Amino acid sequence: MAIFNPVSESNRIAALDILRGVALLGILLMNIPEFSMAEYSSEAYKSNPQDINFWVRAAEIIVFEGKMRALFSAIFGAGIILFTINKERTGGSATLLFYRRMFWLIVFGLIHSHILLWEGEILYYYGVIGMLAFLFRKMKPTYLVMAVPLVAIVEFTMTTMFMQGIRAKRLAYVEAVAAQHNQLDLTELQNLALKEWREVEIDLIPNKEDAADHTRIMKSDYSTVATYIRKNSWDGQTKYLVFGIWDPLALMLLGIALYKWGFLTLQWSRARYIKTIIIGYGLGFPLVTWDFYHNYVNFPTLEASLRYIETHAINWMNLVYPLQRILLMMGHAALILLVVKSNVFSALLDRLRAVGQMAFTNYIMHTIICTLIFFGYGLNYYAEVEYYKIYYVVFVIWIFQLAYSKPWLNSFLFGPLEWVWRSLTYWKIQPMRRQAPGSP
Repeated sequence: MAIFNPVSESNRIAALDILRGVALLGILLMNIPEFSMAEYSSEAYKSNPQDINFWVRAAEIIVFEGKMRALFSAIFGAGIILFTINKERTGGSATLLFYRRMFWLIVFGLIHSHILLWEGEILYYYGVIGMLAFLFRKMKPTYLVMAVPLVAIVEFTMTTMFMQGIRAKRLAYVEAVAAQHNQLDLTELQNLALKEWREVEIDLIPNKEDAADHTRIMKSDYSTVATYIRKNSWDGQTKYLVFGIWDPLALMLLGIALYKWGFLTLQWSRARYIKTIIIGYGLGFPLVTWDFYHNYVNFPTLEASLRYIETHAINWMNLVYPLQRILLMMGHAALILLVVKSNVFSALLDRLRAVGQMAFTNYIMHTIICTLIFFGYGLNYYAEVEYYKIYYVVFVIWIFQLAYSKPWLNSFLFGPLEWVWRSLTYWKIQPMRRQAPGSP
């Protein structure tokens, strides 16, 4: 393998770091309920517009849900090009180096989910999917963008088939329960239906008693919480991995295309960015509002959700979700890039850039802080805090990371975990401290 050097600081693209910083902070808005709220706790307010929690949740879903993760995935795709482009220009192959980088990301993801106990972690998936996206890095942007709807259709088809399997088990279960209520002797198939639905409840759709038990677990000691979360994480990383590949893959391919087109690197004119904002928001907000209203009407409770499964073989609204989130992601990205291009709010952007440059460290920090606040082996605030108040924690973490990331990078070249990852990737200890001006 040719001897390659890491991307130098002078070659970093500030706009990408700023976008990554915004996406990272935005992802915490989505993750904080999973850290802190009991299952089905939103049923108390999700259908009540008189409750402040309803509107906080509505704003979260309409403006941010899925969009920040989509932006982060797109930037990850662009990062594939940044990592390889200069290396491959020398005539060498960066393939082995890149796959080593993704291997260590997978390892970090396993540590994150199974030791730090974050069930919603993404590093493992990005490592696996990054290996796939890498294969398409030289494809023309037009073809990459064409792949996005194709991948979305594949994901919709697979998800629909999976849900139809669950629906069949649900209908068989309902029939068996009806026979029980009528005091009829159950057939062998009906007994099997009761068993199979119970397995669905254990793995995917917990009943209310299960949810209460999960709350008890999350408020317990480390070993008890770990046993529960590790099982769920491992299922997602193995049994259900095939269903989680498609969405990030499509977005990484989109990110590669957007990088090649110059969208992510401020090469577009102000007029084109404004046009993107108008189209993204003009189409995206009506679609996401429609999607939100559909869920408001049809899925207010677990019981209503199960009735919907029983009466609908296909949820066609699942086609709206990927469309609205990409439109709004593009709108958000264009707005941020327009601000960067306009040279306003430079102090804030500089701090967001530092947060983005230390995204790995800051992402893991979210988990450490939130688990120690909410899980039972920490301060044990799980299921104790009203929904809108959990965002106070988000704002405190935001302020802290915006405050410390820039001073850290004034003294060090990387965040702590970025340094470890880079050293493992290049299999060589990388310099960490910045040298003072004039130092040899």
